[in-house]
Amino acid sequence: MRIAIGGIHTECSTYSPVLMVQEDFRVFRGVDLLEAEYFSILREGGAELLPLLHARAVPGGPISRAAYDAFKDEFLERLKTALPLDGLYLAMHGAMNVEGMDDAEGDWISSARALVGPDVVVAASYDLHGNVSQTIIDQLDIFAAYRTAPHIDVRETMVRAWTMLNKALKTGEKPGVAWAKIPVLLPGEKTSTEDEPAKSLYAALPDYDARSGVWDANFMIGYVWADEPRATACAVVTGTDKAAAKAIATEIAQSYWDARQDFRFGPVTEPLDTILGIAERTATRPIILADSGDNPTGGGVGDRADVLAALIERNWQGALLGGITDRPAVDACFAAGEGAALFLKIGGSLDPQSPSVTVEARVVKLDDPGAADQRQAVVAIGGITVILAARRRPYHMISDFTRLGFNPKEVRLLVVKSGYLSPELAPIANPNFMALTEGVINQDIENLPNRRRDGDFYPWKPDFDYSPTPVLSARWR
Repeated sequence: MRIAIGGIHTECSTYSPVLMVQEDFRVFRGVDLLEAEYFSILREGGAELLPLLHARAVPGGPISRAAYDAFKDEFLERLKTALPLDGLYLAMHGAMNVEGMDDAEGDWISSARALVGPDVVVAASYDLHGNVSQTIIDQLDIFAAYRTAPHIDVRETMVRAWTMLNKALKTGEKPGVAWAKIPVLLPGEKTSTEDEPAKSLYAALPDYDARSGVWDANFMIGYVWADEPRATACAVVTGTDKAAAKAIATEIAQSYWDARQDFRFGPVTEPLDTILGIAERTATRPIILADSGDNPTGGGVGDRADVLAALIERNWQGALLGGITDRPAVDACFAAGEGAALFLKIGGSLDPQSPSVTVEARVVKLDDPGAADQRQAVVAIGGITVILAARRRPYHMISDFTRLGFNPKEVRLLVVKSGYLSPELAPIANPNFMALTEGVINQDIENLPNRRRDGDFYPWKPDFDYSPTPVLSARWR
């Protein structure tokens, strides 16, 4: 069995003015792809593996057309060289937006299908926050998506897709895909699988998998911060029985529609000023406060300083902010040196609309891994400590802080640009608060511009009639 492997994986807010470019991606090519821990599971199964290209970036704004075209052209050239094939595995996200395009994944997958031909089995793994289209479904034989948010089953999802692909090739069975759109678009912060009703909806999926003629059942939340025609929640089912696949897609879709009004934020969630007032009256620690509107792992720019400004105004003591993206500020800190005091503008380095502050700061620590865009600077502003990053990145791992000499468990207030907390930070939060802050992925969903999505959607229109209409892929009709 000759199986090629590749893909492109990121999430793009169409409300962000900051385009992603090639340098924003981590790219694995050829043998380096197989040696990456992310793809280690693919070494199992006994197939001849033909690694192509996989590009992955921290979520952000739309991808520049030049960057997308460069990745796609290289991927297709490598795919052409790998022919003939028995199978193709694509590790995708599903919420990619490219300037001038409405369905970038559809373009990527369709281009791959056109090269490999109709007989090759094509499998894809997706983030549950991806947006699916008929174009995408029509090119695939196998589909598997995450079942947890926060995402702790990435490897398990890849195993599901990979196992189905190998099963199809070894047994000769011909799976197909059915899907049903659900006109609901809610943020991930209201649909965490750690909270009801999403917890129960996702817990039911393995039972669907066990039904005769069904290989894999999926419930896609979709990505609400992409104002594009394909944005939607949906049910996607892989199987060998068309009737069973359509029936299960209908069940999943109806269950989400019926529960749509029951979704709530998990942690205590309030506007920034209110949540800081609650934090001031909280004696336990560490309080972990999520700056939800500027979360880079959801597509936020990551350069807003509004929470910092609010803390400075309150003369907060014992806060650690991790972190704000601001390369000019990092460069200024490196020029000044550790221990130096300087006037520093923080914020608004990427998006001119992002709020900034100008403060007198002391350089506490400089971290230089070698590349200028990987550098970090830690500054103190009164009783507030701020981590500045030269490049857009999240601070969601314990090691992000211990590397710089901080123990997050000992901080009175830890502020991170996040929505729901990461699996590492959530267990230590005592308590976890979420601030409804501004930004290109803010939680005020009902007031997001909604100009290009097809048809009626909840919550923009709270009441309308809906019945699931399952559709088979063109390859399965």
